[in-house]
Amino acid sequence: MDEKELELRHLRCLVAIADAGTFTDAAIALGVSQAAVSRTLSALEGILGVRLLHRTSRTVAPTPAGSRVLARARQLLAEADALVALAATGHGRLALGHAWSALGAHTAEFQRRWHARHPGTELVLVRHNTPTGGLAEGRCDLAVVRTPVDTRRWAHAVIGHEPRVIALAADDPWARRRGVRLAEVRERTLVVDRSTGTTTLDLWDEGARPAVEYTHDIDDWLAAIATGRCVGVTPRATATQYRRDGITYRPLRGAPPVPVRLIWPRRDPHPATGDAVALLTELYGPGDPAR
Repeated sequence: MDEKELELRHLRCLVAIADAGTFTDAAIALGVSQAAVSRTLSALEGILGVRLLHRTSRTVAPTPAGSRVLARARQLLAEADALVALAATGHGRLALGHAWSALGAHTAEFQRRWHARHPGTELVLVRHNTPTGGLAEGRCDLAVVRTPVDTRRWAHAVIGHEPRVIALAADDPWARRRGVRLAEVRERTLVVDRSTGTTTLDLWDEGARPAVEYTHDIDDWLAAIATGRCVGVTPRATATQYRRDGITYRPLRGAPPVPVRLIWPRRDPHPATGDAVALLTELYGPGDPAR
């Protein structure tokens, strides 16, 4: 390959020639001279090390290599144009990360209302099993979290609170009850997700804490509970998102609710961050049916 770097103008020239059918018409479409079109194409062929077009006195046609390059060039140019549009508007796509249960009972309604109110901004939910729901890894623009926030690194807003429930095997004796008291959990083995879980032993007084088994993923957490050897404590959102055969959820009495926060970068937040905070605060507000 030639040492000269490939540039988008090289690809635009190739596409213009293929679409126009002649160097003359391509030059008109690009607003340059015919000689400039010829030089740009020659430079592209030199960079790639292959002949891209068959030239005759009247027409041009892609070579087999040219056909492959042309198809990919169209894709790259479309992606580049989309990137420019996104940078110009800032509202093309909003990726919302989460570790476990998204927005619980509000997930579908949030998606519906967002689409109705912000049709120009595509909403994408991204599940990433890390404490920041993928924000620190660059997987999303903002994230919903239920664990403590590093306020030195992330800006945040509390959008609501969720009650806690206890997760049990479906045949567990406690599954027949309407609810379980927090103090009773000390009698059982508690399964805790060490990476992204919201439950810590600080919920119980020292000396009155349950035995603990640790996992690192929601699926492993549920599997341990389904065996009947463990129970789990979790926000109600988990019960909404993870209805599984063999698992039952019951209200947990005497446990403090879990704060639900949105977090985002302190520098250069997504322009739609404020809109997301406002809508979610509305959903988690006094009229929240999940309270």
